[in-house]
Amino acid sequence: MDAQQPDCHVRQSLSNEQCYLEHDFLNYLRYHLGREQTSDIDYKLRALVLLVRDRLVENWKKTWASYHEQTPKRGYYLSMEFLIGRSLGNNLLNLGLEGNVDEALKALGEDLEAIEQQEIDAGLGNGGLGRLAACFIDSCATLQLPVMGYGLRYEYGMFRQLIKNGFQMEEPDHWLAFGSYPWELMRSEYTRVVKFGGYCRDYVNPKTDMHIVHWENADEVLAVPFDVPIPGYKNQTVNTLRLWHAKAQESFKFNAFNAGSYFEAVSAKNEAENITKVLYPNDTSESGKELRLRQQYFLVSASLQDVLANWERFNDGFDGFVDNNVFQLNDTHPSLAVAELMRLLVDDKRMCWEDAWQIVSATMAYTNHTLLPEALETWPGELMARLLPRPLQIIEEINRRFLREVSMKWPGDVDRQRRMSIIGEHGEVRMAFLALVGSYSVNGVAALHSELLKEGLFNDFYQLWPHKFNNKTNGVTPRRWMAAANPGLRALLDEVLGEEWVTDLSRLKTLESYLDDKAFRQTWRDIKLENKQRLAALIERETGVKVNPSALFDVQVKRIHEYKRQLLNALHVIHLYVRIKRGDTDNWVDRVVVFGGKAAPGYHMAKRIIKLINNIAKVVNSDPDVGDKLKVVFIPNYSVSTMEVIAPGADLSEQISTAGKEASGTGNMKFMMNGAITIGTLDGANVEIREEVGEENFFLFGLRAEEVQDRTGRYNPQDFINRDSDLQAVMHLLEVGHFNQHEYGLFDDLVGALKAYGEPWMTLADFRSYVDAQDQAAQAYADVERWTTLSILNTARSSKFSTDRTMQDYNDDIWKLDRVGVK
Repeated sequence: MDAQQPDCHVRQSLSNEQCYLEHDFLNYLRYHLGREQTSDIDYKLRALVLLVRDRLVENWKKTWASYHEQTPKRGYYLSMEFLIGRSLGNNLLNLGLEGNVDEALKALGEDLEAIEQQEIDAGLGNGGLGRLAACFIDSCATLQLPVMGYGLRYEYGMFRQLIKNGFQMEEPDHWLAFGSYPWELMRSEYTRVVKFGGYCRDYVNPKTDMHIVHWENADEVLAVPFDVPIPGYKNQTVNTLRLWHAKAQESFKFNAFNAGSYFEAVSAKNEAENITKVLYPNDTSESGKELRLRQQYFLVSASLQDVLANWERFNDGFDGFVDNNVFQLNDTHPSLAVAELMRLLVDDKRMCWEDAWQIVSATMAYTNHTLLPEALETWPGELMARLLPRPLQIIEEINRRFLREVSMKWPGDVDRQRRMSIIGEHGEVRMAFLALVGSYSVNGVAALHSELLKEGLFNDFYQLWPHKFNNKTNGVTPRRWMAAANPGLRALLDEVLGEEWVTDLSRLKTLESYLDDKAFRQTWRDIKLENKQRLAALIERETGVKVNPSALFDVQVKRIHEYKRQLLNALHVIHLYVRIKRGDTDNWVDRVVVFGGKAAPGYHMAKRIIKLINNIAKVVNSDPDVGDKLKVVFIPNYSVSTMEVIAPGADLSEQISTAGKEASGTGNMKFMMNGAITIGTLDGANVEIREEVGEENFFLFGLRAEEVQDRTGRYNPQDFINRDSDLQAVMHLLEVGHFNQHEYGLFDDLVGALKAYGEPWMTLADFRSYVDAQDQAAQAYADVERWTTLSILNTARSSKFSTDRTMQDYNDDIWKLDRVGVK
């Protein structure tokens, strides 16, 4: 049922487009949702999403038609995470509808910003890996590259973080509480079948004498696709993120139900749907490991079947497949794609091994995201044999042929063969090695990271195949992280640079010509203050702590991990507290230290660090001697939408991981783009940030990666305590339990780890250098004009860190896709 067409003459202040937007909003509210304008704001959100989705779908269909007509080479981005956050504001921005929708809603007495705030962050990812994937697909659409994302449609996100008595508590993140995601479209006609378990049976085709393997008696799970539109910026391109939902082949066993076996009647449904029930099940248990492996195989099998089926719709055979398809594996999680594509080609398409391997090894590309050996996934052989018997056979054959190549390169070097084998000494499958062997391109995500991969973690493979290795420094999308998250800055940049900067970040360099413009500098400071006031309101709402926006906002928000060294930041906070208590406050700069981030549920030390930070905050914030000189807050349930407020409001960006441990980092880039100044080590992308902004505009401290490597195994923290009275004072307060007076021994394990001989993160070794750099930052902040210059320069020199540049690099060097305009 459709209401009458809008009368655009009723409200002369509205344009035709605004009038139609108002009409469609009311139509969806009344006739699709059955509500009136007085309804709950959640219904207004859904009506607005449906209105925007209509306009996306029109361009979406045009995009598919353009791809079909022009038959370009296609790219497929496989990732276990896509941390897309809220979509409404970003989609309005990319469609160019922000102003018109705002005016149409105002005419109805509605507030667009209030409606946007009701949207729940999509629980499709956890941290940097997933957020990077989301930025990548945004930039691919903006660059009009024919790239499709493949992921899983998790019913529950990682978890919702609560802080109770300082402890992290986890509760389910049921982001699909209403049963569906309003942006998605179910495409059940493209449902695929994924196998688990069973056994393999070999036989020879008597007619062709071809050896054939059947994977039999397997449990089958349906992979149902849900498509999410990913619009480019004002270019009519809408690419697709396809998310797989697991569903049982037989959801209800009627005979079992009639026999009284009620649990058995639905057991298959429950077991199947567990695959996409939750992001990152706790894999400290065997059942958790099995579910994680099921998720990874489910993703790659469904996605590769989908690609092959689409190819076969328009092509006879696979002669041109290599020239027209490329798969990018986002970290080690999707590396089973190497074995699965071989299985599909050899078993299902009856291709010989050599021809299939030529296709696989020419279409797979692997991105590595870690330097920590323990983060490279391995799967027990017995688990693989039980769950994925046929893929394991294929991996074993890939390994056999690969080791033959290694032995030809280095005859008799048995140790090297053992180091490089995909199958470990205890039968475990090394997934990163599978990806390395099966891919034609292997890239790191920052210049330092890529070099360390070649020199250390993957050195054997680099010696064998140096041509495979390359670097692709990460980035972030300026649409979300500047234009949407920082409207004040966006308005200023539009005024002085023109709106084209949103897709051409190199224009930011022009800001340097405004360094001596007093009016521009004052406007810059006004925008930052307004953003800090927004952040202060968020802090008070989430923590109950009132902070002064004129103080230095010192921010560290990221996943909690020992190598990221939130503990070092906490030690500096204690040092500042000690200074205040002893009256050492000459030339003091008021400071608000902001923490945020989740710890994995099974990571004891990370959760203890959260508890310590909150205990320190409780002591510091309640001490009348401290007052506004120092405030400490931990923002719970850190998310994309939270970061959209934090990044524009930060003054000082804490990027303090142990050198040589962080692959890249992307939070550092978001802060830089929004005019924050970095205090950091020479780790990950910090190296390139410092190169771009200039060493005088970066607060550097700490050991270099080679120094960390040189001290490994012989580092004695006590040496650093003995020669630093400030560090002694900090450690004394921890050791006597000043921050846990009624929780005896609570932080003994943290103190013990800090002081342990050979402590791998070298936290105390960097303490003095870190304190000195913090003092330099405080002095710089006290000089308003100097800090303004630093802030402008950080934004002006941040263009390298746009994902538009990153994806162009991927395309130029790895994918070789043609840009496809949409008619």
